Amino acid sequence: MPMPLSKASRPLIGPVVLALLLGLAWPHGPVLAQDAPVEAGGDAGAFLAARAAAGRSDHAAAADWFARALLSDPKNPSLLEGAIVANIGIGELGPAANMARVLQEAGVASQAGYLALLVEAIEAGDYERVLDMSAEGAGKGALLDVLVTAWAQVGLGRMSEATATLDQLSDTQGMTTFGMYHKALALASAGDYKGADRILADPDRGALHMLRRAVLAYARILSQLERNGDALALLETSFTGEPDPELEQLRRRLAAGEPVPFDSVTNAREGLAEVFYTVAMALGQEGDATHTLIYARAAQALRPDQDDTALLVAGLLDEEGQYDLAIEVYAAVPAESPAFHIAEIGRAEATRSAGRTEAAIEILQGLARAKPDLLVAHVAIADAYRRDERFAEAREVYTTAIDLLGTPRPENWALFFSRGICAERLGDFEGTVADMREALRLNPDQPQVLNYLGYSYVDRGENLEEALSMIERAVAREPGSGYIIDSLAWAYFRLGRYEEAVEPMERASLLEPVDPIVTDHLGDVYWAVGRKREAEFQWHRALSYGPEEKDALRIRRKLEIGLDAVLAEEGAPPLAPVEAKATP
Repeated sequence: MPMPLSKASRPLIGPVVLALLLGLAWPHGPVLAQDAPVEAGGDAGAFLAARAAAGRSDHAAAADWFARALLSDPKNPSLLEGAIVANIGIGELGPAANMARVLQEAGVASQAGYLALLVEAIEAGDYERVLDMSAEGAGKGALLDVLVTAWAQVGLGRMSEATATLDQLSDTQGMTTFGMYHKALALASAGDYKGADRILADPDRGALHMLRRAVLAYARILSQLERNGDALALLETSFTGEPDPELEQLRRRLAAGEPVPFDSVTNAREGLAEVFYTVAMALGQEGDATHTLIYARAAQALRPDQDDTALLVAGLLDEEGQYDLAIEVYAAVPAESPAFHIAEIGRAEATRSAGRTEAAIEILQGLARAKPDLLVAHVAIADAYRRDERFAEAREVYTTAIDLLGTPRPENWALFFSRGICAERLGDFEGTVADMREALRLNPDQPQVLNYLGYSYVDRGENLEEALSMIERAVAREPGSGYIIDSLAWAYFRLGRYEEAVEPMERASLLEPVDPIVTDHLGDVYWAVGRKREAEFQWHRALSYGPEEKDALRIRRKLEIGLDAVLAEEGAPPLAPVEAKATP
């Protein structure tokens, strides 16, 4: 059967150290401590409400309830810790720092509180205090504190100490990329572009070239060295696919011979914002969203005009189901920003997740009107229509997007694939075949396309031999996909090769144990080989998994009169005779 299209994951840094290497002591599970109850006379109702809000990552509600609970129990460590996290979650680091001081005076350790106080010191430009705060952790080799120490040294004008600190970090196993990246930024922020170039050009530092921000920073460094041609070549080799507006803008400036200023990091405050962004991206692969959000909000507080950070914060809030907060952050990205289209698409997605589908589409339509030549804007609208099963409208907008392509490239296969799905749902199978074959021309071994077209042929009882070949190729590419293996078994079934269908269909059922279509197919295969009691059991299971009504009606009919009689009612060819086998 066709696979559902997966939602693209938010991009993260490549291989990174785990939170343990960051030197962080953060509790697993809910952030709020459970072992410091409200004292007698405290507002237990507010405490319980705060815990519930924190547990569902509703930072705004949690901040309100914690504030209410603290009125009657102002020094409760559990309430203070929860309130600090909630306030950072909504971007209120000032109040979080005030509460962190209360915990500090009581001798209670709090990672979130430490972070709030650290941001406060950085905002004040008090780098001696920042250095003092990070000293203990840096002495233990904690990545966060070592990076904070280095940039505090930059802020104090002690560049040689900063580079030595970062060199020590780079010599630590697993930390080289972090150390070299921040050393290059520190040197460039001081105008030492040649020194930064030596780091970023070193072939032994190849991991740096996997980081988008490092590549963009390096391109600007090369431009400052009057090497725009090398910068253009770097962008060409580092990025594939449709260029986004930021890349396209940078390329145009470089191609015009313009000296592009180095603005990736220009001072210690911006460098420290990059530290928190780096940590957030690292934790994004292993930590929970709230834990990651704390560091992203710290980065945002120090550099509120950094759109990458805003997108990270909004994406984390979206992931937590805090759609209104996410929408607020997305909406703050200015229209003149190269990241504006990403923010608008994110805002539309969060609006849709909040249940406001028409408003989401209006956001995307506004983006397309503002940027009529922006491919991703039209694709986003078409995808939204397709998700809402408005296939005629989706197909029309996909056509608009395809017309913008000029000559299609291999990476454009998904556009034709998506338009082909719409054609199939609209009953235009010829259109489906044309689009799917164009997708395969662009990407001959794409398993989703091979599976979709192959399964469509099988389901129609047409072109079965070629369909089987397509599905077998898809299985070879994705042997762990239950949907594709279901297609393979169903092709065997349609070809009358029932015994061959049993093993892959059982495997598909194990991989997709609660899918109604896969389970229904397994029942049909069992019926075809004479295992009728097992077939009826699988049909009952399929009904319990909530199939579409038309499929549910057919399954009930099979339970009433059997598959053979249903096929006769439908005018379909009967099952080929096979020797019935005893039920195992």
